[in-house]
Amino acid sequence: MQHFIIEHIHLLPDGNRESVKKNCYMEVRDGIITELEAMPVPNDKPYSIPRIEGRGRWVLPGMYNTHMHTPMTLLRGTADDVPLKHWLEKEIWPREAKLNRSMVQAGTDLALAEMIRSGTVAFLDMYHLHMDLVFERTHDSGMKAVLSRGMIGFGDRAAWPAKLNEAVELALSWNEEGQGRIKGMLFPHAPYTCPPEFMTQITAAARENNLMIGTHAAETAGEVQDYKERYGRTPAVHLDELGFYEQQAVLTHAVHVSEEETTLLKKKGAVISHNPMSNAKLGSGTAPVGRFLEAGIPVTLGTDSSASNNNLDMFQEMRMAALLQKGVQMDPGAVRAEDIFRMASFNGAKLLGVDKDGLLQPGGPADFIMLDGDQPHLQPDNRMASHVVYAASGQDVTDVFVDGKRLMKDRELITIDEERVLYNARYWHEKLEQR
Repeated sequence: MQHFIIEHIHLLPDGNRESVKKNCYMEVRDGIITELEAMPVPNDKPYSIPRIEGRGRWVLPGMYNTHMHTPMTLLRGTADDVPLKHWLEKEIWPREAKLNRSMVQAGTDLALAEMIRSGTVAFLDMYHLHMDLVFERTHDSGMKAVLSRGMIGFGDRAAWPAKLNEAVELALSWNEEGQGRIKGMLFPHAPYTCPPEFMTQITAAARENNLMIGTHAAETAGEVQDYKERYGRTPAVHLDELGFYEQQAVLTHAVHVSEEETTLLKKKGAVISHNPMSNAKLGSGTAPVGRFLEAGIPVTLGTDSSASNNNLDMFQEMRMAALLQKGVQMDPGAVRAEDIFRMASFNGAKLLGVDKDGLLQPGGPADFIMLDGDQPHLQPDNRMASHVVYAASGQDVTDVFVDGKRLMKDRELITIDEERVLYNARYWHEKLEQR
């Protein structure tokens, strides 16, 4: 396994300005951070240990993207400036019906390359096509992930058992084959696409197999209103009646959630995956993150797919999350930079089941990224905690490490053939549009 020391670095261990440490070294052995101390490196450290010069670099935890649809990267820019319902039914779903295995691989590879380039070390992914390929490509990339075979209950009810069985079998196989780096979960698409009877079957399977469960919920005001007219209650409340919160549960979006529902989600231990850029672009609204935080509900950050975002840059997601809360609430103190950073790092890592990740600490996994701190927009460099949230972007990332393995070195991808990825993405996108 890897054993190395990175010298002359500035550290942002947890997003708090008080924790910033300058001119330090970090030692990594067998995928674990063993030391984080001020320079110089002690004389008793053998010179046989490889040294990495990090002068001018900022080192911080990697980003944890808690909502993705990786193959949909091939659909980037497909349908801009239209509402969610039109976007899904008229643009996205018809194209997805034409996707073949090679297209799914091309979109997945493109997403993995983009995520590594912009500093993401782990992600939560839901899709319904060729998820065995997503597992394979993610495994080869070196990233961490929680994957799910998405389920929609439209059409013949006789198809439900096959969908659910496939989703469970894949999740359990990923738990076994992923060696702790890639795990499985269950993810029914949404309460409005999975009838209550189907949702009940899925939640029961999650409990029986000890699997985390997630769903899209309360994304638009129209969705919530239509659901209330059909079932006499909101999606968040109905999910409770259907047993959804009896396992570790994550609600993606939760834009239109009332104060009473907030109390319910806190009581049930649910986690929120906040996707501010996708929600804003689709005109869905802005989730009441300040209220969630005040209630003590864990909030994480996700980009959603690049078909609705249109990128996978978690630094842009952090900045948008902070600014939208301040603007909507007309309160500059609505959220703090430290809160936002924690959503993108530690909170996301905890949701993905890697509790020691998301922080830089001795004894923790060596999952971290390096930024070029000498860029003009990151000066003066005595405000690192602020700059990471309000000024940095994924383009500032120079190096990415997962379990001590280097996935990107000096902005060059190591585990992914980027030239081939870009060629395949262009080729298969053209084929898709021809279909």
